[in-house]
Amino acid sequence: MDDRPIGVFDSGFGGLTVARALIDLLPNERLIYVGDTGRYPYGNKPQDDVRAYSHEITKWLIDEHNVKLVVVACNTASAAALTELQATYDTPIVGVIDAGVASLLKVSESNHVGVIGTVGTIGSGAYQSAVAEADDNVRLTCAACPGFVEFVERGELNSDQVRVLAQRLLSPIVDAKVDSLLLGCTHYPFLARTISDAVGRDVVLVSSADETAFQVRAMLLEDGTIREGEPVAPVFLSSGDVEEFARIGRMLLGPELDNVGPWSPE
Repeated sequence: MDDRPIGVFDSGFGGLTVARALIDLLPNERLIYVGDTGRYPYGNKPQDDVRAYSHEITKWLIDEHNVKLVVVACNTASAAALTELQATYDTPIVGVIDAGVASLLKVSESNHVGVIGTVGTIGSGAYQSAVAEADDNVRLTCAACPGFVEFVERGELNSDQVRVLAQRLLSPIVDAKVDSLLLGCTHYPFLARTISDAVGRDVVLVSSADETAFQVRAMLLEDGTIREGEPVAPVFLSSGDVEEFARIGRMLLGPELDNVGPWSPE
């Protein structure tokens, strides 16, 4: 048994979708989640900054908590920094992009799919490359959705404003007539109903969270590092307002989010 924790980080609340999947699939694992709400959103920041943030948090998780695996539960950070992080640290590090693409291609029947994400994620070309590498016969339509993250970070999931924004930003997806749509930002599953209303209920929405959790479990099984014993309450840390993180986080994740503390960048 390997009693060391799994480290998870995101720019804020989006990675809680991945944390939820990990808690449900691997309830005995110790989990440490860092939400960098003091510097969110990552999606509109230069990639060099996102890489620096990602290194900072990853190094802290490894040095201070000796984590056995790091999950980059942020699409923008995965696009900007995952390859570099994997080359820098000996600790296994997984992102959410490949897992999301795998799920997307599984559910598509027409081979015409869509991906939505932050400006940084879509602009990086990471999803375009991942889809082409997985299957070059797939037709892909991408759309950046600036503003979605901010609505989620405020806990504003079903307002008239976010619905109007969704109708406008998702019009290229509607026009392309995709049959499945990958929510290429871990914040976006919290807006799933609004997104589905905008693109049509016949479009299958895909989240990378569950597939990422399955990937983590497979890696732990292969390495023989699954933790046994009694479940341990996850630990949540925020670089921003801790009370606000706890309030919105409980609304999004559930009652497990009852152990929240501060985290400060060095």
